[in-house]
Amino acid sequence: MSAAPDTERDAQSFAETALRMGGKSDEEVRRTGAMDKADEQVEKLYAERLRTTSSPVHRAVWDGRAPLDLFAPPPLPASHPCDAAMDRSLEVVRRRRADGTLYDENGKIAAATLSELGEVGFWGMLIPAEYGGQGAPFARFARFYTRMATLDSTVAGLASVHGCIGAVDPLRAFGNAEQKRRFLPRLASGAAISAFALTEPGAGSDLTALRTTATDAGDDLEVTGEKLFITNALPGRTIGLVVMYKGKPAVVIADLPAQESEQFQVVRYPLHAMRHSWNHGLKFDRFRVPKANLLVPPVGDGLTIAYHGLNHGRIAVCAQGAATMRQLLAGILPWAAFRRTYGQAIDTRELVKRRVARLAGLIAGADALVAWCAWLLDEGYRGELECMVAKVFGSESQKEASIELCMKTHGGRSFLKGHMFGDNVHDLLAPCIYEGEGEMLSMGFFKSLVKEHGKAFFEPIGKALQKHGMKTLSPANPLHLWRLRSELGSYAKWKLGQKLTRRDRQTYPGMAPNLQAHVDFALDQFGRHRREVSKTMVKHQLKLADRQCRMTELSQRVQDTVVMLVTALWGHGQANEVARGAADILCQDLRRKLTGERPSDGYFRDAGRLADAVIGGGFEGLADVPRDEILMRYEAK
Repeated sequence: MSAAPDTERDAQSFAETALRMGGKSDEEVRRTGAMDKADEQVEKLYAERLRTTSSPVHRAVWDGRAPLDLFAPPPLPASHPCDAAMDRSLEVVRRRRADGTLYDENGKIAAATLSELGEVGFWGMLIPAEYGGQGAPFARFARFYTRMATLDSTVAGLASVHGCIGAVDPLRAFGNAEQKRRFLPRLASGAAISAFALTEPGAGSDLTALRTTATDAGDDLEVTGEKLFITNALPGRTIGLVVMYKGKPAVVIADLPAQESEQFQVVRYPLHAMRHSWNHGLKFDRFRVPKANLLVPPVGDGLTIAYHGLNHGRIAVCAQGAATMRQLLAGILPWAAFRRTYGQAIDTRELVKRRVARLAGLIAGADALVAWCAWLLDEGYRGELECMVAKVFGSESQKEASIELCMKTHGGRSFLKGHMFGDNVHDLLAPCIYEGEGEMLSMGFFKSLVKEHGKAFFEPIGKALQKHGMKTLSPANPLHLWRLRSELGSYAKWKLGQKLTRRDRQTYPGMAPNLQAHVDFALDQFGRHRREVSKTMVKHQLKLADRQCRMTELSQRVQDTVVMLVTALWGHGQANEVARGAADILCQDLRRKLTGERPSDGYFRDAGRLADAVIGGGFEGLADVPRDEILMRYEAK
């Protein structure tokens, strides 16, 4: 029944026409079209069965039956050759934390630490063994990332900058044989540590605003422009550099000189976040890079390359959130046992127990999403929708855990120097911006979710409106209905089919009744979302792009449903009763968020029981988390 355009030219023409009919300027039409084209080019890198339309989330919303087998990843194999390097890397960080040599005199990760991590294989985790790396599957790397981040978030973050969004992923995915042989062994050993230079003073979420250019200069390219907010940007680093070349975005791998010059300068500025790593701007003035370092994707241009690595980075943000929330929980427990009010420790108080249970639930959700999304990428899926969910949930949960759960429980001590919250508040909140600001990503999620539905039913209507010189469709106008009878008929058939679609009911073998109830609820919600999203598209028509608040609100409800389903299935797979209880609490919270229901006394009892189990030491994954001293202790009288 699809009425998609016959050619790419037709598709582009309609998209531009629709935006113009919606009152957009020529400049906005051009830039939006460029971003849409880049997204389509990334899709073409994947086999049809692995593209967004075949992803678990897209199918759950639009197919009428969620593919539960794609929402529950299998357990990781017991071992992998990369495990030894992971264990050695963790030991390096533990030892250097203990002896005070992890950081240098500037409070940054010490050069000796970076070097020793290279010796044990840390920098080559995501690089194939044939180039000297560990060849770690991403699902295994993601679990390791959380373990490392519980010890030190900066060291873990550098692994993501280097391997997920730095030069490693572009080279591994788009480099030719010669480029891989030349760069990857150095990146695997740590002889070269990488970054990715994309953001500019005027180009953040709008990547079409790039101003850094590359021009031909014999066997070289001359790069001129400025980059901003580049983590790990230092002289001597190897970077993936996004430029405009011959009128299109391109990516070139650049070895930065060891010393600054007129052609290359580091722009230094004070930054509260990422205080243990270097974050600088970069200025280039006819800076020369060999043309042999230019990456050429099989389809698309530099934006295709930039988009490709983002999903790995989004999972890393969620994995770091899972680790940081463990640190917050590990800090709350001893304080809640020590702090007494009216003769009782506050860990006996219902309000504090509720916070402990909520934090355990958020950790369970983050763990579930990391395991799920990383497995999907290993299976070859693009994972665009799924990884957006993980990034938004992980960063927003970390923000809530930091302010609502940690800060409020610790009270005034949260702002003491030496307290995790007081010393790291900017780093606790900054992930809401990393790899795409949360609400911007939610709009991107919505647009990706509705794209094919729009092509099938709303694109033909839009073309008919254009043909008849009409800006909008008025269902109350008989002439409108007559002129668009064929196009409206296709949509009417789809809508009728929705009324005849059975409820999605799937029983998961051996699942506890409370978790099965969450699965049932989530499956019902997907049906509701499908109908409401389509109804919203009908209501707003060509003006939908301007209804940003409506798009983000709808998007968030779909995302919450995804988190609920993934967490319930993850909880079912856990042997630990506390982990299953944490999954149940998060699902109960999400259900109330989606329905507007008030919490019941039974819910508060469930939260209390979970908190007692956590306080009693039953929550796995806290053993390796460093514990901070209670600040300004006092003797209880």
